[in-house]
Amino acid sequence: MNEITSNDTRDIILDVTEKLIYKSGIAATSMDLLVKTAGVSRKSIYRYFADKDALTVAALQRRDVRWMHWYRNAVDQAETPADRLLNLFTVLKSWFASEGFRGCAFINTSGETGDPQDPVRLVAKEHKQKLLDYVCELCAEHGAEDPQLLARQLLILIDGAITVALVMGDHSAADNAQCMARKLLDL
Repeated sequence: MNEITSNDTRDIILDVTEKLIYKSGIAATSMDLLVKTAGVSRKSIYRYFADKDALTVAALQRRDVRWMHWYRNAVDQAETPADRLLNLFTVLKSWFASEGFRGCAFINTSGETGDPQDPVRLVAKEHKQKLLDYVCELCAEHGAEDPQLLARQLLILIDGAITVALVMGDHSAADNAQCMARKLLDL
C-alpha cells in the first residue's frame, strides 16, 4: 500500500510530500526538506501549489484515492458478504505488518490541526466518510438490519485497530477487532 512511483515533476513533489508527512508529520516536513528530498526547486513546487497547505491537502487527497483503491480491492477478494466484512480486518493486519506502517495518515495529520474546518481535517473527514460508505455497502450486501449503524460500529473497530497497531506496535489488534466484528455480525 505504501509504494509510490512517479516521474512527472508534480507527481514527484506529491510522492515526496506524502512520504515525508506520513513518516514524520506535517510540522516536521519543511519546505526546505521537501526541496532537498524531491530534488526540485522551491519555484517548481510553487508552480504547482500555492503553499505548503495546498501541497499537503493535495498529497493527502492522492493518498486517499490510492489507499481506498487498495483497501477495497483487497477486501473484495473475499467471496461472501460476511467474509468481506471479516476481511476488512485481515487486510488491515497485512498492512500493519508492512514496512513503513505508521498508522492512518488521516488520523495522524488531523491530530496536528486544531481547527475542525482546517483543509487537512476536511480531507481526513472525507476519507473517513468514504471508508464508512464502503463499509456500509458491505453491511447492506450482508443483509444487516441497520447497515448505517453496523458500519459506524465497524469503523470504530477499524480505526481502533489501526491506532492500537501504531501506538502499541500490536499487529494482533486487527485480530481482536475482527473477533469483536464477529460478535456484532453474529458469526
